[in-house]
Formats: sequence, C-alpha cells, structure tokens
Amino acid sequence: MLAPMKKLFLLTLPFVAIFAILWLLRTPDTDPAAMADKYTNAQSRFTENTEGLRVHYRDQGNPDGAPIILAHGTSASLHTWEPLAARLGETYRIITYSQPGHGLTGPHPRDDYSYAGMAEALDLVTEDLGLDHFALGGNSMGGWISWRYTIDHPDRVDALILLDAAGMPLRDGEEEPPLNIGFQLLANPAGRFFVQNFTPRNLVKESALQSVSVKSVMDETTIDRYWELLRLPGNRRAAALGWIADPEMHFADRLGEILAPTLVIWGAEDQLIFPSAAKTFDERLPNADVIIYDGVGHIPMEEAPARTARDIDAFLQTVFEPQLEVQP
Repeated sequence: MLAPMKKLFLLTLPFVAIFAILWLLRTPDTDPAAMADKYTNAQSRFTENTEGLRVHYRDQGNPDGAPIILAHGTSASLHTWEPLAARLGETYRIITYSQPGHGLTGPHPRDDYSYAGMAEALDLVTEDLGLDHFALGGNSMGGWISWRYTIDHPDRVDALILLDAAGMPLRDGEEEPPLNIGFQLLANPAGRFFVQNFTPRNLVKESALQSVSVKSVMDETTIDRYWELLRLPGNRRAAALGWIADPEMHFADRLGEILAPTLVIWGAEDQLIFPSAAKTFDERLPNADVIIYDGVGHIPMEEAPARTARDIDAFLQTVFEPQLEVQP
C-alpha cells in the first residue's frame, strides 16, 4: 500500500506536468527597449504624469497647420494613422498617440481602461503640447473616446471625425455583429486567460484579416507590429481588462449635445460595427455629414487612405477656412 505522501505525489504529478508544459509553451512578452527602438521615429515623443501614465505620441506634419488629434482602435496603435499623416501632413499638424494598454504607451498605472482612464492619455498629450483647440478624430474604440471627449469638452473640439466609431446601440431588429477570433476569446474568462498567456502570431493575423475588407493592408510587417506591441509587458492584461470595462452606453443619448461639425466615415463591409451605426450617428448628431465607402471594412484610413484623406481635407476646409479668412 502506497504511503499517503507518495500517493498524493503520484496524483498531482500529471497536473504539475501539464502546468509545466503550458508554462513552456506560453508566448513571452516582448522587450520594451527593443520595441522602442523598432517602433519609434524622429517624431516620437513620450509624456508622463505623476502617477506613471507614460504616453507615446507623434507630432508631425505642418507645425503651422490646424492641429488634428487622432485616436486608434482596440488592439492597434498610433501607427495605424501613418498613411493618413503622410497625405494630410503638408496642410495639417497631425498628432497621433497610443492609448493606455496599447503600443509603446503600455498599461495604465491604475488599470483604468474606462473612458475616464483613456481620456487621461488624451489630456496628457494636449497638455504636453499646450493645445487648447483642435480637431479630434478616432477609429472604432478611438472614435468612442473622441465623441465622449467632445461631450465633456465642447469648447476644445473644433471638429469631430468618426471612422467606424464605437459606442452606438444596435438598431431595432439588429443582432450583435460577429466578433473576430481575437475578440471572441476576450469575450469569455477562459479566453481572456488564454490571450494573456498564449498569443500565437497566427491568432493575431487571423483577427486582423477578419477586421478588414482590403486584405492587402495586413501584410507581414503590419502583422508583426500588431503581434509584438500586443505582447509589450502589460498590454495583454490590459486587453482583457479593457474588454470588460463599462462602455457607459447611456452617453449615446447625449450625442445631440455635440454641436461641432462632424464627419462620419464608414466602411460598407465593416463586420465589427455594422454600417447602420453610421445612420444612428447621423440621426443623433445635429451637424454631421456621413460618407460610406464601398469595398472597405473596419479601418478606412488604412484600407482607403487616399480617399479618407481627401474627404477629411474637404471637410476640414469648411471648418477652418472661415477662421483663416478673418486673420489679418
């Protein structure tokens, strides 16, 4: 008869072996210094508050142009705006930043991925640059941050640009849109554990490809960037916490308070946020223009950068040109 301790050892040995194997198979974090070397450029800046929130941003384009601040969506980074910055930079001052839990910004020191925690990063950038007025734009989650910020700071936002923006309720009769594979995992506790520890490159690639209609924009270099920055220490945990943060949907009822001129751009093939949400924005925003792009998915500024830049420029000319005419 086996001694009790030996019996216990034999019973627990398989579990220990399984955990050891899982530990060996986990996807490691990336090295922050190596990522900073790889994903910063001459325009990159960092600003930090007293609590330790450190935000990566870029200030580029025409330094004398009207400033445009752009906020990216979930799992992305400021790099998603580079095609747009290259096309608008001759006329406008383009400011992009990586939100808490994303890119080289890394996790929020209080793990606050609510609107309030994300807006801290936007405030930190504007304070560092001394900006009181600007056009504000965002894609997906960044669009949600943008319109929420405009409700809170109507005196600061001269124009609002929403690209497949989050935050609108489903319309009558609509079902929830399908989730890409990455978001499916984040939608349940076991999946969130998996994402925080096992993040194969193919998972990131498949999720990215499911988010766009123009598949060519998700080339191997872009997939590497998504995968490597997601694995910056703390970012995967932030993704899990961000998924369960309160979206405060009741603020959608306050869209009518936004009087700033607004441009709404949407990909007709968006499967993450249905194009019908653009109609909801149009109905609720008092001063909005809506443009739908055929053949484009969830990320218009990457899938159709030339058209997106032209439409944003045409829109902003109507906003800023009257101001320019009265200058001495």
